[in-house]
Order: sequence, then C-alpha cells, then structure tokens
Amino acid sequence: MIEVRNLTKFFGSRKVVDDISFGVEKGEILGFLGPNGAGKSTTMRMITGFIPPSSGAAVIGGCDISREPISARKQIGYLPENAPVYPEMLVTGFLEFVAEIRGFRGSEKKRKVDEAIEKCFLTDVRSQSIQTLSKGFKQRVCFAQSILHDPEYLILDEPTDGLDPNQKHEVRQMIRKMSEEKAIILSTHILDEMETVCTRAIIIAGGKIVSDNTPYNLRTQSSLHGAVSLTLKAPNPDEAAALIQTIPGVKSIKVLDHSLDDFRVRIFPETIVNPIAGTILSTLGEKNYEIKSIFVEQGRLDEVFRNLTAVTPQS
Repeated sequence: MIEVRNLTKFFGSRKVVDDISFGVEKGEILGFLGPNGAGKSTTMRMITGFIPPSSGAAVIGGCDISREPISARKQIGYLPENAPVYPEMLVTGFLEFVAEIRGFRGSEKKRKVDEAIEKCFLTDVRSQSIQTLSKGFKQRVCFAQSILHDPEYLILDEPTDGLDPNQKHEVRQMIRKMSEEKAIILSTHILDEMETVCTRAIIIAGGKIVSDNTPYNLRTQSSLHGAVSLTLKAPNPDEAAALIQTIPGVKSIKVLDHSLDDFRVRIFPETIVNPIAGTILSTLGEKNYEIKSIFVEQGRLDEVFRNLTAVTPQS
C-alpha cells in the first residue's frame, strides 16, 4: 500500500502541507481534491520523491521514499502536473528512452513501448515529434510513460487535463481497469471525475485534510440530499404549497418557479432515513393534481466542496 505519515512541507516560513496522513490500498482509487493552492501537487511531489518533506514520510510498498528512493520509485508510475516531456523527441523515441531508464532492453523494451502506445491511444502519432502534438496527445504521452513499466502504484496529477470528452472517457475507463491490481492516487479539481472514477476522496484546504470519505457519503452532506424536486399543474400555487406542507415527513418547501399552470417546488424531508417521494405522490394524486415531473435529489458535490474548503476570514 501507499502510506503517508504526517507529511509537512514549508516553503520558507509558509506551511504549504500541514501534517497529512492517509493510506491507499491496492484496488482503491483515491481522489485527491482541493482548491488551487491547497497543497495537492506539493503532496504528490513529496510522495513520489520529487521534493523532500520538511517532516514526515511517504512509504511506497514498504519503502520509504526518502531513505530508499530507488526501490520506492521502481514501484511508482508518476504523471506530473502539466505533463512534462521532451518536445524535440518522437513519441516512440521518448517512450523507448523511458523504457531504457526503467531497465528494459531488446524485445522486452519494444513490447513495453508498444503496449503503452496501444493503451494510451497513441498509435496514429507514434512517429510524430512531441512538439507537434496537441495538449491532449502530450498528456497521453506522459500518461504512457507512467504506466510503461506496469507499476504497482500510480500517482496521477490531473490525468485528463486537456483531453476532449471522448478521450477523458477512455482514460477514466483505463484507470478503473488498472485499479484492480494497483493502488492509485488521482489528483483532480473536477468533481465529476472524482465521482465517476474514485472509490474514495480526500479533500484538503490550507494544507490540511478536511474530509476523507466516499463520493456517495460526501453527497449525503449536501443540504439537498433527499430533497424532492417536483413540477405539477397547479392553477392555485398557494393552495398546492399549503397542501404539500401538511404531508407527513415534510420539513419545509421552497418554491422554485410558477408560470401559468406550472408550479415547481423543492420539498425538504424531516429525515433522509424515510423517503417522502411516495407519500407526496399519493397525497397529490388523491387531490387530483397532475404531476409533470418528480426527482429525488442525490446532493450537490459542489456545495459540499465549497462548504468544506471555505476559508474563514481572519479577524
């Protein structure tokens, strides 16, 4: 597993990462989220040995990255932020160079390079100079070097940055498939990506961990989780609102819109343990209201993220 123990980093007198600890097991995809400047990339760089911590340790497969850097790095595949590559090299040449650094020679080197090119959808550009590629293709070239040696641990910093929607879908599928045999940390600022790909999410703000939970459990922290959004035909909206307010289990309502006969309202339950959608439908049906749509809110991750990462103004 990957173990992060009390990692702290100062740049001068400024503490950028503040006593962070967590673990990642094989089979997990850990989303690492936070606003700009929260310490995400700095943490990634310490875990991979790119920069030393001020204190604390990162242990990769039992090897401390500071004390046993070579043994630890052999087990890591790292996609850094902004996908650094050598622009003047050909795609194949760059990956062959990386393969040789990783210790591969002859037919094994060719096989590793060909497999990485195929997995990262680079076949059509394998003979091109990297500097002629789009940002999305450069990202894929860097991704290819990170998985070329089939590492047990992947550290991916914004892996879908610059990719179009189809490419993002392909890369996310590949990450999910690889997670069956690997431990993966994925830094992202895209909430949809975290929910789509990750089995767990850590959110940091101001260099500290403010949440460590599953994407589903994060949604349940939203004020909208379990609320019912309803559109019905109601010539008299005040009458409809008063009726809804009397339904057992309803805590409060918020009128979203009403125009002509359409009445849109969001209904908040007293508790999410007992869903109220069925009771609402039966009550309104008995009163002959025509229901045009009904939707049970799962919760808004952007709301939860803002609440967790909000900075309290200094007095």
